[in-house]
Amino acid sequence: MIRVTLLWLIVLVLSAYAWRDWFKSLCGLILLMAIIEHPDIPKSIGGIQGLNPWNVLLLSTASAWLIQRGKQGLRWDMPKHMTLLLFVYLGVVVVGFMRLIADRDNIFLAEYGETIASLTSEHMVNTLKWVIPGLMLFDACRTRQRMKWGMAAVLGIYVLLALQLARWMPPSTAVSGAALTHTSRKIIQNEIGYHAVNMSMILSGASWAVLAMTPLFRKNWQKLVVLGLFLLIAYGQAVTAGRMGYVTWAVIGLLLCVLRWRRLLLFVPLVPIAVTMCLPGVAERLMEGFGDSESIVETSVDDYAVTSGRTLIWPFVTDKIEEAPIVGYGRRAMTRTGLEKMLWEQMGEEFPHPHNAYLELLLDNGIVGFIPVTLFYAFVVIYAVRLFLDKRDPLFGAIGGMTCALVFALLIAAMGSQTFYPREGAVGMWCAIGMMLRVHISRKGMSATRVQPVRSAQAAVFQKASVAAPAIGGASR
Repeated sequence: MIRVTLLWLIVLVLSAYAWRDWFKSLCGLILLMAIIEHPDIPKSIGGIQGLNPWNVLLLSTASAWLIQRGKQGLRWDMPKHMTLLLFVYLGVVVVGFMRLIADRDNIFLAEYGETIASLTSEHMVNTLKWVIPGLMLFDACRTRQRMKWGMAAVLGIYVLLALQLARWMPPSTAVSGAALTHTSRKIIQNEIGYHAVNMSMILSGASWAVLAMTPLFRKNWQKLVVLGLFLLIAYGQAVTAGRMGYVTWAVIGLLLCVLRWRRLLLFVPLVPIAVTMCLPGVAERLMEGFGDSESIVETSVDDYAVTSGRTLIWPFVTDKIEEAPIVGYGRRAMTRTGLEKMLWEQMGEEFPHPHNAYLELLLDNGIVGFIPVTLFYAFVVIYAVRLFLDKRDPLFGAIGGMTCALVFALLIAAMGSQTFYPREGAVGMWCAIGMMLRVHISRKGMSATRVQPVRSAQAAVFQKASVAAPAIGGASR
């Protein structure tokens, strides 16, 4: 097919160019996340699992990065506690996978026809690789120009996804909630490749992340473009029919408004009115499960319809967690412990995961795995919020707001779905975290130079840069 051939041509050009400038190839790699899940994109070639365009470009770009970073004088200066927490976080993933493989009664090998190779590819390689672009961006974005390139690449993912949704999901599909749900499940999966529920979470924070870029632009027409992109992504998220995504989008907006955009709180009452008038199917989908009862003063609530059965299975999950609260059961515990089978026999529906990322983390890894992972996100949120509230440099607020929006999206949506195991839909978030930590280091350096004399060449470079504001951090290249 022409599209696949063109994609391979782009991948080969970027792979070769990576050995000249791996950062620009990295930006191209990030943008490819908008199309890489499309059904037409090959997932393997010649029967070789994992040999696909995105992995080929990742391997080439990451190799160039590892080989050239030493020659470029780059040093790993992520805060030690964040490096340790990230290392432990990824260690939790690896240990959980090893326990999955070591399971003598492994249901995936015995009944599901999986192999050690397929499990390794899916539950370790295809989990850890999504973090790599974020680590590379942390190492690369040491100037303002590179930071803006990186932010543009990350936000470009969501703009391209929203454009695809606008193409395949016209406003006419959002007239009825039932029709919207049916259409979104079918079209989004078949034409874009992401599951509609995951797409809703992915975009729930993206529109707010775009809006956080406003301070970077001074001209009115540029701000109007940002507003237009915000509305485009918000529309794309609306037509996914993901109710948890709707709630997440609203909560993120309220949080960011309370933290800094307090003037926007005046428009909050207008949002439900606008949605009901313009996209009635979205409002109908959101209120699914809430219906009038025969009583005049009471309203009936169908718990199963409202939560898609989630609240009914959570007691079973918590009971299983209590049986092994310290270390859990290892990866895919919901299936391996027989809990999925038991729920199918009792409820007639498949629940291969708990539909709650926090419960999944506890079930798989226990308290030992839960604490470092949640602590990592706690530090990320603290640093992102501090940057978002810092008005000394528009870039601080922009990268802080973007990271807050994308991380909040996962943390809030995790209450009803999602997972803390890195996946394709979270690449943008990991990239934002990497860039945010880079700016966090620079912000600390800026504060230090104001209260103490310069003690190193790196601090001197930053002190000079903080006046003219052309660079982020010290010793930039």
